[in-house]
Parts: sequence; structure tokens; C-alpha cells
Amino acid sequence: MNPSERIDQLIAGLTDWRRKTLASIRKSILEADREIIEEWKWMGSPVWSRDGMIAVGNAHKDKVKLTFSNGASLPDPDKLFNAGLQGNRWRALDLFEGDKLNTRALKNLVRAAIEYNQLKLKTKAPTRTRAKTNKSTK
Repeated sequence: MNPSERIDQLIAGLTDWRRKTLASIRKSILEADREIIEEWKWMGSPVWSRDGMIAVGNAHKDKVKLTFSNGASLPDPDKLFNAGLQGNRWRALDLFEGDKLNTRALKNLVRAAIEYNQLKLKTKAPTRTRAKTNKSTK
């Protein structure tokens, strides 16, 4: 099974409000950018990536959690992050039964994460330098 099929299966296996919530999160993430890749990591977690990890989603007993791997570095003008606020890197959005997802704000956050990943790639790109060679003179 490929990662997208596994995520389909995970969502289908949820029998309560978490099914609709996780499906809505997934839909918003995928609509934010056509080049987002779905992955399956850590023995059962949907992960969305583009030029690096964007976020991981999990359906817990009482909530659906969406954790952004570089959330602490992202602008969050709509104040979506409500968990993990003390961390140096990760930030999360915890959704509980009855919570309404601000899909516009989520898409903006996903786009900001992609921009962050791309900027990070540019700054980490190795600069090509020509190796010095010893030329012998004979």
C-alpha cells in the first residue's frame, strides 16, 4: 500500500468526529500546494512534505493533532497553534470535538511552512568550490 492509501485507510477506520476532522485537515493541506507529498512514518502517522516535512497528523482518543515540524519559525497571524507553544521547533494545532477548522488560515500556514523549507534548502545548498591541486613544475 502506498502512503496515500494508508492515510485513506486510517481515516476510514475512524468511526467518530475525528474522521471528518482529519479528512478536512488533509484536504486543506493538499489544496494548499499541488506538489505536497503524502508519507507514512513512525508506524502509523500521516506526514505531509514538500522540500522537507511540513506537518504530521494524528487522531488521538479525544483530539486530532496536527504538528508542524518547524512551527516555531512560522508566522501564525490567525493564532492556529494552540499546543507545544513552549518548544523551540515544533508547534501544534489540537482540534477537539466541535471545533471548527479555519481552512484558509491552515492553507496559509502550510504555504508558510513550504516557504520556510525552501529557504532552508537554499541556505544549506553546498557551494561548489574547485579543489586546489598541486601543480608540479618540471
